[in-house]
Amino acid sequence: MKTFKYFLFIAAVAMLTSCASTAKFPVSRDVPAANIVAKKKQDKNNNYVIKLTAENLAAPGRLSPPKNNYSVWIVTKNGDVKNLGQLSFRNAKKVVLEAVTPFDAKEILITAENEGDLAYPEGIRISRAKF
Repeated sequence: MKTFKYFLFIAAVAMLTSCASTAKFPVSRDVPAANIVAKKKQDKNNNYVIKLTAENLAAPGRLSPPKNNYSVWIVTKNGDVKNLGQLSFRNAKKVVLEAVTPFDAKEILITAENEGDLAYPEGIRISRAKF
């Protein structure tokens, strides 16, 4: 019985340490109806899988001033900013971006941009959250 309890304790600890980190974005003044959540977990290759889900996000063309796309960025542990990708949708209620990166993100942010292949965020900051 003691061995069984010990095994259960080890299994519970292993499950808790393998769970994903979650970042819930605060309400944005530019897109207040948007509900945005990001999850980060490490895969078997020691890369980080980041899955961002945005619901009720207005089209970037409806912003003031209008933009062409939403870009997703991460801030790494050493403070570098990396472009994770773009949120692309056509009149969607729900948008999902799943990306794999070798960088451990401490923060994630969304900006509205005119260009999609930028090296650093330049546009309107929509929202930012910490993992």
